[in-house]
Amino acid sequence: MEFACALGPAGYLPKAPGTWGSLLATALAPLLFLPLGPAARVTVLVSVFVIGGLMATRVERNLGRKDPGQVVIDELLGQWMALMPLGAPSAAMDWALVCLGFGLFRFFDILKPWPVRSSETWLPGGFGIMIDDLLAGCWAAAILWVLVFLRI
Repeated sequence: MEFACALGPAGYLPKAPGTWGSLLATALAPLLFLPLGPAARVTVLVSVFVIGGLMATRVERNLGRKDPGQVVIDELLGQWMALMPLGAPSAAMDWALVCLGFGLFRFFDILKPWPVRSSETWLPGGFGIMIDDLLAGCWAAAILWVLVFLRI
């Protein structure tokens, strides 16, 4: 379970496991997330939130500490939320927007503007780990939606 919460080796890398988890999520998105329609994407996000929250709660309990650094499944949730505005992958896919989505999510995940930081205490256990990344992803998605709408 810990290995799944770490997204395989990403969570065990010695420096910046959250960034590595986000990078892995970004790399997987064109294969596993972006090809889906909007309803399926929302279903995936809800599923990752629930399953990730349950698993992260168990990992916290097993390790005896809150928000262990190797738990990066929350980065997958937040990163995929950030990429919600993007279309299905294609030859003409704007990879600059994918990269921007990665950067925006990392920015908001690190900066933790309102209500991202305070959300960590809204829910118990692993769900508190998951919710702040979901909200950081919402900030990033909002900016990407504006850019996509304006065709910038």
